[in-house]
Amino acid sequence: MASDRIEGNWKQLKGRIKQEWGQLTDDDLDEAEGHRDYLIGKVQERYGIAKEQAREQVEAFERKL
Repeated sequence: MASDRIEGNWKQLKGRIKQEWGQLTDDDLDEAEGHRDYLIGKVQERYGIAKEQAREQVEAFERKL
């Protein structure tokens, strides 16, 4: 499952996540530390989008892994 990959390989994925969502800060990613729901919430907050849209973006990112 892709969400397991995110949790297991967090340090390697931080750079790819920052490429995908450049408005996320290092502090955001340190706080998220592999927690998918927190990442979804931060994407929602930083980009001013609906939670469902943020979830879809994170799921699309997971599928690309």
